[in-house]
Amino acid sequence: MKKTLWLIVPAAGQGRRMGADKPKQYLMLGEHPILVHTLARLYEAFPKASLVLCLDSDDQWFQAEWVPFAAWQRVTGGIERMDSVLNALHAIPAQDDDIVMVHDVARPCITTDDLHALYQAVTHHTGGALLAMPVADTMKRANAEQQSTCTEPREGLWHALTPQGFHYGLLRQALESARHQKRMVTDEASAVEALGRQPQLVSGRRDNLKVTHPDDLALAAAILSAQSDTFTQEA
Repeated sequence: MKKTLWLIVPAAGQGRRMGADKPKQYLMLGEHPILVHTLARLYEAFPKASLVLCLDSDDQWFQAEWVPFAAWQRVTGGIERMDSVLNALHAIPAQDDDIVMVHDVARPCITTDDLHALYQAVTHHTGGALLAMPVADTMKRANAEQQSTCTEPREGLWHALTPQGFHYGLLRQALESARHQKRMVTDEASAVEALGRQPQLVSGRRDNLKVTHPDDLALAAAILSAQSDTFTQEA
């Protein structure tokens, strides 16, 4: 039986660090909201995948026509990211060996090549995989007053990106275990690591930006423009 690919996009956050009048996924990036760009990139790579979109129950901005996928559903997001993803996992009729990829809605610059590379890694590694990039900067440890107390060696350190992908059964077990233990996790890989598994790190592009602060919008727009120019030249 062919495995189903499920794409989960948590989009219930409020994005308070943006200081905007709406959640950041609805801020305009060029002619379209961030969410539209992100879904378009996912669809370009996996048009036959099933999408699960986690939205706040009081969301006033979402428009269903923005979703390009034929197979998709909306689920209610939770207070934390982990809650939203678990709600999605509980809502889908997935098999344990189906592949689930979770992607930040605020990462609209993800490329098809990186998405395909991650998918291939997940199919070959039982512990799952995540896009990441090696740390290139000098890392500092700060105290409570934000004073530098020491320099941390960066060898072996990676920045975790998304998507992160796992087989359905493993991811559900990992997140349910974290909830049972009342252990908050900031990404899916950390929940899987807590089970003793070792997700594969897949080196991703450094322009896979997460829009978090106001000045990230201009940077994301520049990245999308540069990517479009590059892809046009290659074609």
